[in-house]
Amino acid sequence: MTTLFSKFLTKADIENVLSIPACTLGPLPFREGHSMNMHAHDGNGQEWIFSCNIQRNESVGHFLSVGWLEFVRERNLQVDDSVTILEEVVKNQATCIKIEVKRKIRLFGKDIWADVI
Repeated sequence: MTTLFSKFLTKADIENVLSIPACTLGPLPFREGHSMNMHAHDGNGQEWIFSCNIQRNESVGHFLSVGWLEFVRERNLQVDDSVTILEEVVKNQATCIKIEVKRKIRLFGKDIWADVI
């Protein structure tokens, strides 16, 4: 599996959209204003369809805006949770997008990162 993107969530990510700087994703196959759906699977195998748009901001340049509020609510995501988007090549050379979310918890005096499911 290849990590496409990873970040700690901000208030804006969980209240509005997940913003992914375009430079972290490599060349995008469409221009500003275009939209597409990203099909991703979580750790339970459930498919999520995220609406994505290319937008531009003066401070960060082009970025992918991911509509994912249903996922945020369903998983009760919080500021500082870690989200990772991965790409996996399956047997027939097709790719599958996976989304993982982890939350830091303190257990027996140690910080560990647990899956948010």
